[in-house]
Amino acid sequence: MTPNDRAQPGPTGDTGDADRTVPRRVLGGRYELHQELGRGGMAVVWAGTDLRLGRRVAVKTMRPEHATDSTFQARFRREAQSAASLNHHSIVAVYDNGEDELNGVSVPYIVMEYVEGRTLRDILRDGRPILPERALEVAAEVLDALEYSHRAGIIHRDVKPANVMVTPAGDVKVMDFGIARALSDVSAGLTQTAAVIGTAQYLSPEQARSEQVDARSDVYSTGCLLYELLTGRPPFTGDSPVSVAYQHVREEPRPPSAVESRVPPEADRIAMQALRKNPADRYQSAGQMRADIHRALDGQNVHASEAPTVAAATAVAPVPADATARYAPAADPQSGWSETAEQRRSAPYGRDDRDDRDGRDDEKRKALPWVLALVGLVLLGILAFAAYQLIDGGSAQTTSSPSLVGKTESQAKAILAAKNLKLGDTTDKASEDAPKGQIIAQDPAPGGSVRVGGAVDVTVSSGTPEVRIPEVVGDQMSEARTALEEAGFRVRDKEDKQSSKPGGEVTKVDPPEGSLVAKNSLVTIYHSTGLTEVPDVRKKDEGEAKAILEDAGFKVRSIPEENADADPGTVLSQIPEAGSRREAGTRVTIVVAKEPKATSEPTPTDTPTPTDTPSPTPTPTKDNKPKLPKLPF
Repeated sequence: MTPNDRAQPGPTGDTGDADRTVPRRVLGGRYELHQELGRGGMAVVWAGTDLRLGRRVAVKTMRPEHATDSTFQARFRREAQSAASLNHHSIVAVYDNGEDELNGVSVPYIVMEYVEGRTLRDILRDGRPILPERALEVAAEVLDALEYSHRAGIIHRDVKPANVMVTPAGDVKVMDFGIARALSDVSAGLTQTAAVIGTAQYLSPEQARSEQVDARSDVYSTGCLLYELLTGRPPFTGDSPVSVAYQHVREEPRPPSAVESRVPPEADRIAMQALRKNPADRYQSAGQMRADIHRALDGQNVHASEAPTVAAATAVAPVPADATARYAPAADPQSGWSETAEQRRSAPYGRDDRDDRDGRDDEKRKALPWVLALVGLVLLGILAFAAYQLIDGGSAQTTSSPSLVGKTESQAKAILAAKNLKLGDTTDKASEDAPKGQIIAQDPAPGGSVRVGGAVDVTVSSGTPEVRIPEVVGDQMSEARTALEEAGFRVRDKEDKQSSKPGGEVTKVDPPEGSLVAKNSLVTIYHSTGLTEVPDVRKKDEGEAKAILEDAGFKVRSIPEENADADPGTVLSQIPEAGSRREAGTRVTIVVAKEPKATSEPTPTDTPTPTDTPSPTPTPTKDNKPKLPKLPF
């Protein structure tokens, strides 16, 4: 939403008038409009349906009476372009934009994310106290969105409670980039008569003085927002936008703890650091402020300096009561300060209710729209001169932040020292791309503004991120491999030859389950083969051998065998042989020594006494032949 585009919601989500519905109408042949959600000076917002995707959307259409005004058209287009270029979870998304003809006039429209929830303005109006911790958390999320938009080259320029929504789930959404500008285009005036743009209670001093603004202006406005979350009221209030803007330029706010005693000192210091008049004295980026908030939430010391005392904060003289009367030009409808009195409707994506002037009712607001144009002239004239004398005379010298990404800490220190800067906070963060010890981010970013003598915070790679090894023991090997690879590990497998588990079941992993290991590390999974090695039970006692074999999953059969050389009950041999691999349940036969049976000695018999026997007649031999008598031949 834009400053001129404020719907005033009633308590039940309607306008307070008759229900504003529209006959069935489809924009661009795709977006069907339903009931009106709210309207303001420039546009009307409708609940709608994307007929192509079947999703709920919010559609902002320019009011037909402004459709031919080139200034309004440029502003409307700029909102679409600014928000459409941002894709962040804490920024209301723009899906589409286009133009459609209505009564012969081409009317631009923007299609946005439809978000349920309430704006911070609505929550603050309830009057219920917000815990300081929750206030800091919300501010941190707003700063997260702003840091993203700043890196994209877009400054919001209208940060305030009415432009921040909290969903039922507690998520924070920043919206309404209607007056956002590209950083490269902040010096190009779109409307020269409307240099002061924004909402008075959240204007930065440089916005009020119509100076060129940068990301630090959004930091100041976020400081105003945080201040109001902590105390229930903005840092400055007054009878008119002129007096409020004057205070932004000239006066110091009271510390939040002086308004609300339960505000802790750390929150005091953070808010007051963001509300410094001189941009060089503030946090130099949304990221710096967010980091300090996180330190406070974590119980660490914050980097913000001590907040000014209440006496110092209230020492500046108040705005003269007749300031409005003395500097009251005619209202300028293009100034960015014109106001409509139409009733606010419930806007699911958090429309601004424009109730930025404390304590005034709707009737009084109707009578004061002409006053809104005073800020530009007054602050560009009388107040601008005083502000320059007060603030600019003491401006600190700044320089550009050098590029440190890709450098080591020692290299960064040398680079910073050459520019009279120093190394600030160092945060370790795992990185898959950068080696350990290398700087991967910095704040302020390269080219950003930093005070001479100031510090640049860096984020340093702590190396490859560590991943916890998932539980896979008991799974099948293929399932375990998939789980480990999806977790970012390299995997190898080995057989667990001692396991009696079914084949393929994972028995253990190395490193063990639950260990934190660097991503892409090698993890070994051991799995059962389904076969078990037969233990060697030879020379063991039979009972012990049976226990060993049964524990290994085998059945046992014993066969006794007489053996005089072994102790009875000792296993002599086994089948299958030791060391062989068999399925669980296989029968192993063991041969067990048994004491041999005893045998009886033979009865001795008497041996008869030998008697003399006649010597045998010697048998004639060749050498002992009997001589025959010679015959007379």
